[in-house]
Amino acid sequence: MISVSARFEELRAKGQAALIPFITAGDPNLETTAKALRVLDQNGADMIELGVPYSDPLADGPVIQAAATRALRNGTTLEKVLDVVRNIAPDLRSPIILFTYYNPILNMGVAKFLQTIYEAGVRGLVVPDLPLEESHVLLEPAEKAGIEVILLIAPTSPPERVAAIAEKSQGFIYVVSATGVTGVRTEVAKGVKTMIEQLRVITDKPIAVGFGISQPEHAKQVIDWNADGAIVGSAMVRKLAEPDGGLHAIAELCKTLKQSISRD
Repeated sequence: MISVSARFEELRAKGQAALIPFITAGDPNLETTAKALRVLDQNGADMIELGVPYSDPLADGPVIQAAATRALRNGTTLEKVLDVVRNIAPDLRSPIILFTYYNPILNMGVAKFLQTIYEAGVRGLVVPDLPLEESHVLLEPAEKAGIEVILLIAPTSPPERVAAIAEKSQGFIYVVSATGVTGVRTEVAKGVKTMIEQLRVITDKPIAVGFGISQPEHAKQVIDWNADGAIVGSAMVRKLAEPDGGLHAIAELCKTLKQSISRD
């Protein structure tokens, strides 16, 4: 299974940008999650971010919070999510990036967690409540385990903090496009362009933008601003939750988004 950074290298060599859709595992059920991973992989995803439902999701907006609540109500657990990944990942072209809060990692133990998710087929990890000052407890063992830990940069981050996060982030740098939680927005904040420009001066690591990227125009905008990837969460989760035809809806959205950022 290919690593996150290796996929970015492939895309850069072709002059292309990455589409990274996000879905919440277990919403509406784990059987649909398995199908959704295949659908996204076959319709333009370059990597897939898979959210582990959590009871206190501080970074998530109402759409993803509702999805997590439904998934937890259905009995979704980290172990069951990894069972799905274990079965599906070998068939996917896209590396899977697990999105989870730190508490489940702490409960399992860092070393065991990293080994378990790697063996299941996960290759990237986003932990939104892991502060930079404590990131070494995860970054160093993750590197040895073959998991790339992707750190987030907020619009409010001062330059020295941006530089420190850029230096430590593995796989790519996750630029949060707006302050606050995830969610569908009408446009991408202009400050994202400035943040990308600042990062380009200090690092050559890939940069992907998320939080509020919901339409093809948004994805195209951040790629035109010289980002390497666009992350689409709430819009994808909302489509998948449609009572009839959720899988078809995410397939169409994924295709449209990928077309919008293609540089052919």
